[in-house]
Amino acid sequence: MRESSQGVTVVALLADPDAPTEIAQHMARILPARLAKKSGQGRRFDVEVVSEPFTAGTEDLSTLMRRIMDRRRAENWDIVVALTDLPLHTHGHKLVVDLSHEHGLALLSLPPLGGLRLQTRAMRAVEETVLSLASPRATRAEEPPRQPLGRFVSRLAPVHPGPIGAEEIADLRYVVSGPRGYLRVLGGMVRANRPWRLVPGLSKALAAALATGAIATVNSTIWNLATSLSTVRLVIATVGSVTLMIGWLIVDAHLWHRSTDASPEERKRTSLYNASTVMTVGIGVIACYGGLIVINLVSALFILNDRMFASMTRSSLHAAEYWTLSWFVTSIATVGGALGSGFESGEAIRAAAFSKREQERRDTLHDDHGDQPSK
Repeated sequence: MRESSQGVTVVALLADPDAPTEIAQHMARILPARLAKKSGQGRRFDVEVVSEPFTAGTEDLSTLMRRIMDRRRAENWDIVVALTDLPLHTHGHKLVVDLSHEHGLALLSLPPLGGLRLQTRAMRAVEETVLSLASPRATRAEEPPRQPLGRFVSRLAPVHPGPIGAEEIADLRYVVSGPRGYLRVLGGMVRANRPWRLVPGLSKALAAALATGAIATVNSTIWNLATSLSTVRLVIATVGSVTLMIGWLIVDAHLWHRSTDASPEERKRTSLYNASTVMTVGIGVIACYGGLIVINLVSALFILNDRMFASMTRSSLHAAEYWTLSWFVTSIATVGGALGSGFESGEAIRAAAFSKREQERRDTLHDDHGDQPSK
């Protein structure tokens, strides 16, 4: 790979908006020193971040690689590594990274790196990719590209080399496959969706849940029911209310992905998207449930009177009674929140549940099929 006239290799991190851009910006502060240290020979690197939706409207690898190649030529970068939080598929496998040593570019899909320690794994992947593309052998067409990412692959099994078509721009590809690869991609997709954003995104549902909880806390019938319920029944009430909330949000906001393609590969892809939706919404709802139980417990501590409670339930107020009542009230409040979520717009729920790229992908699919949700 050539160097710029100042003896500095210019590396561009072309990142999709939102999480990929944030990860790229974090890398840009650390990567130059790490690359210079590992490349040796006094080589210097200049890393710049460009945030733009280069995956807009397509998940086709050849199209994406051509877009990246065109951007590199237009900006005269030495190396460009593109980052996206969309899961990409090729030949029945889930793509981790495509490299073209001839053109000095790479495409990295973040979900296969998993949902934990993403910054560290992405840094390692980009670092090894850039060093491979910058190596002298990368520009020799008569030699096959050396195997990069060796350390990266060994630490992040089940990543392994993948098949490449004769007409593709990439000359080296790494993919994940099998159950472990599926779980890793699923975890990465859920992380990209940032399920914790669902909590503030459901303002009307939370308002309905808080109102329901406040009413239930001062209701003597609820007091009697709470003191008579066993732990098993309280657990069943929790599971039932959380499941109802998850199902209501998915159905009401049209979050379930349906494919018109009956091919086995498309069915697997659809199941992956739907599994990530259920997990994303589930984590968000469980976080809401945890917050509600704390709020209801604090409310009960301030509101309830021991004499009044004892006269209605024939039980004294102790820590166990406070906890049991708050637990049961939270399950009731969650059902109220599910009903309240009907006042949320589908667009607001989708914005809270999905990453920016995933929202655009779904919008494109709906436009193609002419069934854009009206909510």
